[in-house]
Amino acid sequence: MSDHDAVDRSGDPGVARSAVGSDDLATLFAAEQDTPYAAWVRAEGLEILGSRHIPDLHTVELKPWPRRGGLGVFLNHDESRTSSDSYVCEIPPGKELAPQRQMYEEMIYVLDGRGSTMVWNDAGQRGMFEWRAGAVFAIPLNAWHQHFNGSGVEPARFVSVTNAPAIINTFDDLDFVFKTPYDFTRRFHGESAYFTGGGARHGLCLDANVVPDAMSLPLVPLAEHGGIDGHLRLRMAGGHMSGHLSQFPSATYTKAHTQGPGAHVIMLAGEGYTLVWPKGEAQQQYNWTPGTMIVPPSQCYQQYFNTGATPARYLVLKTESVAIRNAQGVPRSWIAERLGGDQINYADESPSVRQRFAAVLAERGLTSKMDEAYAMELSSGDRDRQSLLAPVGEQGGSE
Repeated sequence: MSDHDAVDRSGDPGVARSAVGSDDLATLFAAEQDTPYAAWVRAEGLEILGSRHIPDLHTVELKPWPRRGGLGVFLNHDESRTSSDSYVCEIPPGKELAPQRQMYEEMIYVLDGRGSTMVWNDAGQRGMFEWRAGAVFAIPLNAWHQHFNGSGVEPARFVSVTNAPAIINTFDDLDFVFKTPYDFTRRFHGESAYFTGGGARHGLCLDANVVPDAMSLPLVPLAEHGGIDGHLRLRMAGGHMSGHLSQFPSATYTKAHTQGPGAHVIMLAGEGYTLVWPKGEAQQQYNWTPGTMIVPPSQCYQQYFNTGATPARYLVLKTESVAIRNAQGVPRSWIAERLGGDQINYADESPSVRQRFAAVLAERGLTSKMDEAYAMELSSGDRDRQSLLAPVGEQGGSE
């Protein structure tokens, strides 16, 4: 029986099973949950919210963050809190956050407002840039930085993704993480154009330390990832962390795939839903609109459906551990399962996927635009061995 058959035959497709041990077994592992990272968050006076699905980053409740001088909340979940985390921070009108340096990487997406950021090193070299809602940028490793709200009336809010859990848990020394005087000159040495310019694109990857507007950034058409996506990968501030932007048209959906832990998917435009499920288990549906964040657990399938009348675009901020690659360096999530990868071709998916999608579109007065994508896959020939597939609808069903 395939994983997709298991999904189809579950009694309730909206409720996924969990791996639950006994209370006695859980007690034996309880001490390992209180990591140095978790203790640091408590010391900051904040809490960690489960982040598998945050309906709206713009309105998620924040608490005072005295050390930073703003408001904040940490967002994480058990599957990724040892590799990466995220937090939402708000700068009050006319204020600024306290200067900070850190031995972990950080990528930021601006949710609301406008402002500026100053970055400098111990050598006295500095750069400054302005930002507004929709901007994406990264903080160079261990560089001093300070964020300023550019409005005296409205707050400025951003969401940040970092690899702080791995670094703080590894060293267990906050003075080292936040107070070590060392300039990583290969990352940042005060270049005048460091935070300006459009960057340079290499293949699917754009090297740019600041993206002024993620919504208007041109994407690369890409047949290999579903035949419907525009895609662009982001490499910023010389970091090991990365990001990517994807877009797909109204009344279409992406291919399901699995990957490693800690991909923070921030919906920028459109409306729809995402299906997330462990292999062989039932699907959980998460609805989204602009501002929703979804963090799929490690090795769970994820699939995105645009049920709105306009294109959907999302930003993913992540660590490299998310991308499980083959010997060629290609992420396995881009290669069909029938070829040994982690992506489910349309011809292999369960019929229930299309049926559910068609039903939701009908409620909205829309019709699926997936016929071209299905046909493209079936005509791709030996490259993906699609010539071996039976026509859609004659499959036994698997996801």
